[in-house]
Amino acid sequence: MAPIPGSGLAKGLAVTLRTMTRKSVTEQYPDALPDLPPRTRGVIGLFEENCTVCMLCARECPDWCIYIDSHKETVPAAAPGGRERSRNVLDRFAIDFSLCMYCGICIEVCPFDALFWSPEFEYAETDIRELTHERDKLREWMWTVPAPPALDPGAEEPKEIAAARKAAEKLEAAQAAQAAQTEQAADRVEPGEGEA
Repeated sequence: MAPIPGSGLAKGLAVTLRTMTRKSVTEQYPDALPDLPPRTRGVIGLFEENCTVCMLCARECPDWCIYIDSHKETVPAAAPGGRERSRNVLDRFAIDFSLCMYCGICIEVCPFDALFWSPEFEYAETDIRELTHERDKLREWMWTVPAPPALDPGAEEPKEIAAARKAAEKLEAAQAAQAAQTEQAADRVEPGEGEA
């Protein structure tokens, strides 16, 4: 069946009329803070204890807006006769938010979960040079990061847990089989001893 001429125009006007009759909702922003979705991308928070200064975030950043400085320290041997180890110590971790495009690559590539999205968005400055935030400020934003959402009860079990459970069940079955064999061997020996 061919469309009726002008039906598209009539549908568009109907949508316009419905929208015109609704009351518009205006949020009074500075006075009333917006209700943001739980995983909003605001700024990047740094959990300093997890950072090993591997530099992956700085290398993968397409804007080169992450600045990291570190130095090496020697850690004494944990046991007598052991060797000393060296480790990187974080001196500076800064992000220039005037360059950052909020792609989240740094958060995705961090193997030690040191970077997180924070829903904070009120960090505007009057001077663009003040948008480079050092690790102290990034650390403050870390405490505004929401907890991860709960796992879906109907979701598939994580592969790591399933593999660990399988290994534990296999070990338990092997131990039960060995105990049964030991019990059978003990049962065979006892009647022979009683007859003699």
